[in-house]
Amino acid sequence: MLFQRKKPLDLILATAEKRSLKRQLGAFDLTMLGVGAVIGTGIFVLTAVAANKAGPGMMYSFVIAGIVCALTALIYSEIAAMVPVSGSAYTYSYAVLGELIAWMVGWALILEYAVAAGAVSVGWSGYANGFLAFHGMGLPDFLTAGPFYTEHVDGVTSVHMVDGVTHKGGFNLIAFMLALLVTWLLVMGTSKSAKVTAVLVMIKIVALAAFIALAFPAVDSANFTPMLPNGWGTPLSGVGVLGAAASIFFAYVGFDAVSTAAEETKNPNRNIPIGLIGSLAICTVFYLLVAYAAVGALGAQPGGPLSMSKEPLAFVLREIGWPRIGDLVAGAAILALPSVVLMMMFGQTRILFTMSRDGLMPATFSKVHPKYHTPHVVTWITGIFVACFAAVFPVDILADISNAGTLFAFFMVAAGVMILRRTDPARLRPFRTPLIWLVGPLAMGGCVLLFFSLGWNPTIKFFCIWAVIGLIIYFIYARKRSHMAPGNEALLHGHGEKLPADPLVRVGPDPGP
Repeated sequence: MLFQRKKPLDLILATAEKRSLKRQLGAFDLTMLGVGAVIGTGIFVLTAVAANKAGPGMMYSFVIAGIVCALTALIYSEIAAMVPVSGSAYTYSYAVLGELIAWMVGWALILEYAVAAGAVSVGWSGYANGFLAFHGMGLPDFLTAGPFYTEHVDGVTSVHMVDGVTHKGGFNLIAFMLALLVTWLLVMGTSKSAKVTAVLVMIKIVALAAFIALAFPAVDSANFTPMLPNGWGTPLSGVGVLGAAASIFFAYVGFDAVSTAAEETKNPNRNIPIGLIGSLAICTVFYLLVAYAAVGALGAQPGGPLSMSKEPLAFVLREIGWPRIGDLVAGAAILALPSVVLMMMFGQTRILFTMSRDGLMPATFSKVHPKYHTPHVVTWITGIFVACFAAVFPVDILADISNAGTLFAFFMVAAGVMILRRTDPARLRPFRTPLIWLVGPLAMGGCVLLFFSLGWNPTIKFFCIWAVIGLIIYFIYARKRSHMAPGNEALLHGHGEKLPADPLVRVGPDPGP
């Protein structure tokens, strides 16, 4: 009985119709939302982390992480076009793998979205604090970083207590305020968020294009030697090309957030695959060009100046004689990184919204604002959680923990799509993943490889603890409240739900844009 609670796809679609969100996003909106979610802290901040782990070999790290994400995007496109509702990997797992696995996927996605939003908030605060300090308005150290942030005498950040470590900070005020501001914007409405995101995406693209154009002429082949100072790395080591790929994977995370907007998308069968694949393709091209230019222009040996920088792209431009443009790139990061926070929190709220609609989370999470047509309650709860997390934790550990949850979810989606090909081959598939029996296993294998390359301590250890907590909550709270549980059939099929009387829940067919 443990794995037999599966929610049929037809029932998932019917449930979504009863509590639907307004469909107002097109293919361009989704592509911009995807690019907005992807291009951010990973390329603007974590490039230095990758350089410290792999040196110039981080070029291979970008390729490895990009291939794993590309394979996963093809798989996501098939299932998202088939089931255009909120919930992403959680919803897909519920239909194919059962409620327990779906719960664990949804629980893991909290690491992907909420923790990632916190990580980007912290990364952004570093740029913002630097800007304020440069203009003589710097905040006290206590308000520039959380209590778990420490710094070795050589400049490498860590959360570990060792000799020679100097504590900095107690509460990251700017990261905290950014998360709350983005929460307010999300409550105001999805279409407004999409318009703001499109503008911020263009700023990021212009900044990266400027970096590529100026850094490429300074590329020196000598900077690529030695190419692999730490080798390829081994699982659980967290270093080398594989260790850097596991960390830089964060630079690609977010494209799947497009699928969480399926319920708010016009013509989702067509537009969701375009948004998923299009956003990932754009980002991959930029990442490879940026990585090549950064390594070639300045070098990227572990312990070198690039690996120690907290604003690596701006640092490279300043070092090769473009200080004014370097400052503008840093300014672009300050302006544009909030779009990543916005998209991560957007994805998180839609997943919790869907879990609530299935009875696994409190019912108040699926209430929709009567004016803005957004799930305002769960948005504020998520925003406060993200703000508090960002205020106390450092960016590097948050990024790796987020990657662990993401890789688990990606693995399950790949398994689910392949199983569904066998169990329901006749179902209409507006988009079919090509060579599924090759793409699927490769995607799953890539996820496993990167997961174990994150290193045992603290990332995988934290993930295991998080999973145990999730199982406890499921069996104590969620399992008996699920609409799939015996005795809750009326809730499952909509009987007894006083939907028309609830002004916070939109009812009926899609009203159109």
